[in-house]
Amino acid sequence: MCEGIAEELEGIDLGDKRLNKRSQRILEALAADPQASVNAACDGWSDTIAAYRFLDNGAVEPQQILQPHVDATKRRMRDESVVLILQDTTELDFSTHPPDDAGCLNKVSRFGIYDHTHLAVTREGLPLGVVGAEQFDRTAGSLGKASERVSLPIEEKESFRWLAGYRLASELSGECPETQVVSVADREADIYDIFVEAEQHATAADFVIRALRNRSTPERDPDSGSAAYRKVRDEVSASELRTMHVVDLSQTPKRKARQATLEIRAIEVKVKPPHARHDLPPVTYNVVLVEEVNGPNDGTDVSWLLITSLPIDSVEEILRVINDYVARWTIEIFFRTLKTGCRVEEIQLEKMARVKNCLAFYKIIAWRVMFLTYLNRECPSLPCTSVFDDSEWKSVWCVTTKQELPKNPPTLSDFVSLLAQLGGYNNRRTEAPPGPQTIWTGIRRMTDFAIAWINFGPEKKATCV
Repeated sequence: MCEGIAEELEGIDLGDKRLNKRSQRILEALAADPQASVNAACDGWSDTIAAYRFLDNGAVEPQQILQPHVDATKRRMRDESVVLILQDTTELDFSTHPPDDAGCLNKVSRFGIYDHTHLAVTREGLPLGVVGAEQFDRTAGSLGKASERVSLPIEEKESFRWLAGYRLASELSGECPETQVVSVADREADIYDIFVEAEQHATAADFVIRALRNRSTPERDPDSGSAAYRKVRDEVSASELRTMHVVDLSQTPKRKARQATLEIRAIEVKVKPPHARHDLPPVTYNVVLVEEVNGPNDGTDVSWLLITSLPIDSVEEILRVINDYVARWTIEIFFRTLKTGCRVEEIQLEKMARVKNCLAFYKIIAWRVMFLTYLNRECPSLPCTSVFDDSEWKSVWCVTTKQELPKNPPTLSDFVSLLAQLGGYNNRRTEAPPGPQTIWTGIRRMTDFAIAWINFGPEKKATCV
């Protein structure tokens, strides 16, 4: 896993061959133990100093570090018929050890950055890679002044990142002409400008966005007043029931696992621009309303209004829209892997530029952990040697099975189960497939076993003393 990850930086161009090589060594070192500090991950003091100098190099920027991985992700995208570009924002809190130039989060007393990431995944959930990322923070003077920012141009608002993310998805659609690209986002991305751009550009990406606002149609609603307009949610709520659907909802911090019965409706609507943006043209898009029947009424009932450019002519197409939105959860798992698995909020560096460079490496590592997790589910019969070195699978096999090595390498599914056992996975028949947490913990132990195998294992050549 650690050897192969360096391929994600193949072709990196930092303007210096030594920096290029150093970037790959740093990525391999951090990937070998995702939860370790930079000091602990590096091999000795000289490598540690070299890593810190690299992160502090003014000629190195996060985008340069990520670029070869982005290029590799695009190549993987071209092999797929449909790719979802998931975009979302998470906060990275460095309040206990803020860099000297750290900005604010939502309070003056909280220091850190907001990270907005764009993750490419297949419809089956296999993460293909990070295709974009940006960070921003706030100043003490800007807190609590949201009302003053309402009248600003979209380019000057924090919410512009969602429009920029949709534009990125459209660029990828143009670069991958044989692949259907769908931009997927939650309610913060309900920005009218996105829908205008989707209609005006021939190569625009498709989209699935959960609605935040109950927009108006151009038709008047005399029952609500002479100046009132009909609302989109009312229109779709009054439409015919298209299908019923039963889904299993997994447990989250806010709800218990349960089976939910859903009523699903879908129509095409024409929407008028917001009152403050009356200069924009009206747009037409499809909406899918998903509502839980006989839910627990505890605030966790499913109630989604999804805005999409995808077709809704058949029940199969409607369910595909819903499944594309549900796939958005993958980026939440990515952030969890980044923050809990790689412990990026524990990075202690004096300057934010160094933190961002380090974060670029960890984004690739977090993707790799998730890629292994989901590849195991999608392609279980692959030989494990397609991902892992001999020293890795052989050492793990001997430690976990206490048996002689098989004549042929185990399948990816069999090996990942062994690897996950090192991370606490019980491998019971009724247990779900291993998740990222057990995988990254297993990788940490596997690395130590692999090093011991190379230096002291049965394949170590005898040396004369």
